[in-house]
Amino acid sequence: MKFVLKIILVIVVGFVGLGYYINYNDSGQGEKFIGIGVLIFAFILMPLFIYHHYKNKDLSRYSFQNQNKNKDEN
Repeated sequence: MKFVLKIILVIVVGFVGLGYYINYNDSGQGEKFIGIGVLIFAFILMPLFIYHHYKNKDLSRYSFQNQNKNKDEN
């Protein structure tokens, strides 16, 4: 999974870099590549990163319900 995340990150950086390079050369078509890079980052890379980072973790200790139960008992 780490390898896939790294590959997608390289693709995103490549799209954004290519878009800026095309815009620098006064073509005006670079916004498409920058937009594609941002969309891949937002809708593919970030959800995969969050899934990979939080899988097999106990998230119940971050819940507000546990804090409320402890206050009620005291």
